[in-house]
Amino acid sequence: MKLTYDPRYNVAYLRFHEKTAEVETIQVSQELNVDVAPDGTVYGIELLNANAQLLGGGQNVLTIVNEALGKRSTVKLPM
Repeated sequence: MKLTYDPRYNVAYLRFHEKTAEVETIQVSQELNVDVAPDGTVYGIELLNANAQLLGGGQNVLTIVNEALGKRSTVKLPM
């Protein structure tokens, strides 16, 4: 999994798989697109208002939580 973030364009992309086939982009809302392969595999999620979605708490930190281990990591995002 890979998260890319471009604060210049206020866009982020969460990629689950490398694109190995054509994908269909489904617009869920004005702020969210989902890329899906013909077999239903989700390739990625595009956040079109990334600042609000990733930094919703007013902090420029992304928190990753491993619920099974009870561990968390934080990554400071560039503004």
